[in-house]
Amino acid sequence: MHTPTRCVCPGSFDPPTLGHLDVIARAAALFDEVVVAVHANPAKTPHWDAEERVEALQECVAQVLEPGAAARVRVEAVRGGLLVDHVRSVGATAVVKGLRSATDVEHEQPMALVNRDLAGVETVLLVADPRWGHVSSSLVRQVHALGGSVEPYVPAPVLRRLGARPATR
Repeated sequence: MHTPTRCVCPGSFDPPTLGHLDVIARAAALFDEVVVAVHANPAKTPHWDAEERVEALQECVAQVLEPGAAARVRVEAVRGGLLVDHVRSVGATAVVKGLRSATDVEHEQPMALVNRDLAGVETVLLVADPRWGHVSSSLVRQVHALGGSVEPYVPAPVLRRLGARPATR
C-alpha cells in the first residue's frame, strides 16, 4: 500500500521566478503533494505582501506547471514561527529547497541539520537547473527597478504584475 508523501517548499518568493517554479515542478515529480509555504524573511523588507505573493504563485503554478503536477501543489502563507512547526502542521515529511551555488549549500546545510534535530524533518536539496542558477528574486527586483527587462527570469503572471508597478529607481 502506498503512503502519500508531502513536502514543503518554503521561500519568500518576492517575486516568484522561473527558478522557483522549476524547483516546485521537480518537487511535484518526487512527492505526491507539494505545499509551497510563502513566508516573510525577517532579514528582508518584503516588496510584495504575502497575499500578493500567494496569488502570484497560484497563478504561476496553474499556468506554468503541467496540469497533473499543478493539481498536486497548494500555495499558502505562513505567519511566523519555525518552519518545522509548519511542516508538521501540514503533515509533511520533508522540506525541499533549490541550490544555486556553493554559498547556498553553506547556508542550507546548518538549517537542514537543525530541522532534523528539532523535528526529524529531512531536507531535500535540488541543484538548480543551469538556466536559472544565476536568477534570484533580489536580482529580478534590481533589474526591474533600473528599467531592465526581467522577462527571461519570471513567469508571465509575475511579469504582468511587475508591469502594473512602476519601476522604482
